[in-house]
Amino acid sequence: MERGTATGQKLSIVEFFEEKGFDDEKINRMLRKCNRLESIERERASENWDYLESIGIQKRKLPYVIFKCPKILALSMNQKLVPTVQCLATLGSKPGGVASAITKFPDILSHSIELKLCPLLAFFQALGISEKQLGKMLLLNPRLISYSEMKLTQITDFLVSIGFNEEGLIGKTLVKNPFLMGYSIEKRLLPTTEFLKSIGLDELSLQRVVCYFPEVFCRDVNRVLKPNLAFLKGCGFDNKQIANLVAGYPPILIKSVSKSLEPKVRFLVEVMGREISEIADYPEFFRHGMKKSLEFRQNILKQKNVHCSLSEMLSCNQRKFIAKYGLTVGFS
Repeated sequence: MERGTATGQKLSIVEFFEEKGFDDEKINRMLRKCNRLESIERERASENWDYLESIGIQKRKLPYVIFKCPKILALSMNQKLVPTVQCLATLGSKPGGVASAITKFPDILSHSIELKLCPLLAFFQALGISEKQLGKMLLLNPRLISYSEMKLTQITDFLVSIGFNEEGLIGKTLVKNPFLMGYSIEKRLLPTTEFLKSIGLDELSLQRVVCYFPEVFCRDVNRVLKPNLAFLKGCGFDNKQIANLVAGYPPILIKSVSKSLEPKVRFLVEVMGREISEIADYPEFFRHGMKKSLEFRQNILKQKNVHCSLSEMLSCNQRKFIAKYGLTVGFS
């Protein structure tokens, strides 16, 4: 009798998944991932599904959320789901923050928020990070809830090893870039550090990259950074100039060569008639858009027959540029 009931419940949950649009392969994978699904009642699964939609998770993303963490459907509504969502809601005031966090990392609902949050808070408070700041970090990168204290300690120790000794600097960096905690030191952060040092970045420049441009620090050296370095060398920049370029504008290492870097270099040389060495003195040249900034300002300077440095041309906003060169209303 019990076996028959269990079989009936399994059929019921399978039918539930089929109605929600899952194919046989995904259903089997979810059942293997969470054995408890076979014994839960269809009503609980349906109730949990509806609750997730009611808190703001988009209907089209719900299948993804459940597929990534099918255990959610087996959790107790009143003892687990609702208290966890309410706890997460206290961490931030941004509308939709909790739903976004769950969509990014559905497993956050299966962790014990109470047991994990207190140790996390203690760890980050020691780095000068407040409870409110931790809340923002957790909603931005909900995977933090799954990291062990050993992993977190290894990341902070690594940051100390590359010069993050100033009090509060590590905390400030992690608040800005909570995703940094999720990367492997051996596979990603150490190779990137060694690469940046190899092209001439000193300790302060390296810290600037880590703190303000984590998207550079966390990219793959061989697939992303080295090809961009090769492009810069191919343009004729020497080692010192490349170090100045990267220190002055680190995203130069991750910008698309074909869509961003190459067209701008070609424009500088062929249209503006300048030497590429000028870019080494003003690396933020690569930050400016082609049409709204470079082409527009070059046309104005050419009409006015004015020659100035790249810094003078680009370091001010559009309004100041127009005022500086006495342009007519037609150009405003």
